Amino acid sequence: MEGKEEDVRLGANKYSERQPLGTSAQSKDYKEPPPAPLFEPGELQSWSFWRAGIAEFMATFLFLYITVLTVMGVKRSPNMCASVIQGPSWAFGGMIFALVYCTAGISGGHINPAVTFGLLLARKLSLTRAVFYMVMQCLGAICGAGVVKGFQPTPYDVLGGGANKVNHGYSKGDGLGAEIVGTFVLVYTVFSATDAKRSARDSHVPILAPLPIEFAVFLVHLATIPITGTGINPARSLGAAIIYNKERSWNDHWIFWVGPFIGAALAAVYHQIVIRAIPFKSKG
Repeated sequence: MEGKEEDVRLGANKYSERQPLGTSAQSKDYKEPPPAPLFEPGELQSWSFWRAGIAEFMATFLFLYITVLTVMGVKRSPNMCASVIQGPSWAFGGMIFALVYCTAGISGGHINPAVTFGLLLARKLSLTRAVFYMVMQCLGAICGAGVVKGFQPTPYDVLGGGANKVNHGYSKGDGLGAEIVGTFVLVYTVFSATDAKRSARDSHVPILAPLPIEFAVFLVHLATIPITGTGINPARSLGAAIIYNKERSWNDHWIFWVGPFIGAALAAVYHQIVIRAIPFKSKG
């Protein structure tokens, strides 16, 4: 604990609070970390690699378990119109806050293949780790939704099992657009909240990182639940679709993969090129 307090004290002294606006505010002492290697076979021999995958599995499992139960509970409500958006929005956002806080130090707290994909494009992790995370996230989501159905098989089928679909009155294009923009908001927030440059300058950033991510998830759900039920997480959509396994859960399923991956890619490009201007920084 003493060491951590010393780090915070030194960080506060090293980076003055009164910094000019714009690019000149960036500390000369900060060095951009090197990009992660595309393939890192040595990871497979490391316990931290497997532990991180297990953490992603467990986090996504818990995420699906709580959120699917919440969606089902809201659909049972006699006044569903008043609660359909706020209840699930708080459940999804709150669970992301708790799970990112718990797993960020182990796996990075992705809990979402779209987040992992965006960070892969930004070379924040290797392809080996990204694929492993995505597989574990999907398996965790399937198990989480499966446990809900195991506990409540009849209500699960009657209430839709939390499966995503484009709702009546909206086109597939509307659904795709909502998923692209919603995932962009989420992944852009993840990049900003976990930016190593900000972490170096502001010691409180790593502690507060789950909070803006939670609010991004919450606000995106408020906006897009009426359109698609809000996917923005391919693992979440896949887990519910596999366990529910009705035709209507598969008709629009491609939207909940294509949309989030496009949104994540756009967020990665925007943050790395426009916000951080990494390609334009001098190599010297």
